[in-house]
Amino acid sequence: MKKVRQRRLRTRWRKQDTELTLLALPTTVWYILFCFLPMFGIIIAFKNFKITGGFLSNVFNSSWSGFKNFEFLFKSNDAWIIIRNTLGYNFLFIILGIVIPVTLALMIGHLHNRRAGKVYQTMMFLPYFLSWVVVSAVIWAFLSFDKGIANQMLIQMGSEPVNWYMEPKYWPFFLVFMNIWKGLGYGMVVYLATITGIDSTYYEAAVIDGASIWQQTKYITLPMMKLVIVMMFILAVGRIFYTDFGLFFQVPRDSNSLFNVTTTIDVLVYKQLKTATVGMASAAAFVQSVMGCLTILLANWIVRRIDPDSAMM
Repeated sequence: MKKVRQRRLRTRWRKQDTELTLLALPTTVWYILFCFLPMFGIIIAFKNFKITGGFLSNVFNSSWSGFKNFEFLFKSNDAWIIIRNTLGYNFLFIILGIVIPVTLALMIGHLHNRRAGKVYQTMMFLPYFLSWVVVSAVIWAFLSFDKGIANQMLIQMGSEPVNWYMEPKYWPFFLVFMNIWKGLGYGMVVYLATITGIDSTYYEAAVIDGASIWQQTKYITLPMMKLVIVMMFILAVGRIFYTDFGLFFQVPRDSNSLFNVTTTIDVLVYKQLKTATVGMASAAAFVQSVMGCLTILLANWIVRRIDPDSAMM
């Protein structure tokens, strides 16, 4: 019996297993170095972190502060504004980030001219590769008070120029538009790939039965896309406590007049780091991580209760 077991153990590991292990090794090392080891820094959120020497000596020599670093996030006068901005913007980003890309993917998927479809797809995907620093410079060229294109057009039409970076009422629309504009191409490519993978025989049978384009979309395309749409929704919900730092800091150029409409948790963490309050910044990031984990688990649980086949796990 022992010999049989030894032979089974020997035959379990094959050359293919070695190749797959070597293939996965770089990714495993990357995750260990940049995802698991940095988790040690969570203890900074519970310490009165002082920068006096090396990192490890600072961590071990700093005194414990308990939950005092978390108090500023919830007891601050601006806590409601920061949480409102983070959740409110992300709620709009999630809804519009699904509806608009899916709609455009359906429209491009029904184009008869494939070359035109590729051109439109490429044009919409290009902004995704632009840095927010570049985008902020372009927006500054449009919204600058002295030489901005927008104010020049207003002057030509006989209106007074607007100091855009001092007017908070315009920026919620600007930020939502810029986020959708920059991320539209990525989402649309994902949904277009799903549409391309649908078996064409479904559509051929629908055409024979006299189904219209809308009926084909409603009863074939959208049900086939449901799994991907739900997966993208769950992943987006998991980052509802995170925001794009470049969008909310670089684009408004850190204008104090726009504090009430542009400050989110990520911007707050950065500003806390600038003032050397590392413990408070770490506490805010820790809250983001925990709440993000809970929301993605909650979203997946709700989806599993409604449609078990669409859940991620």
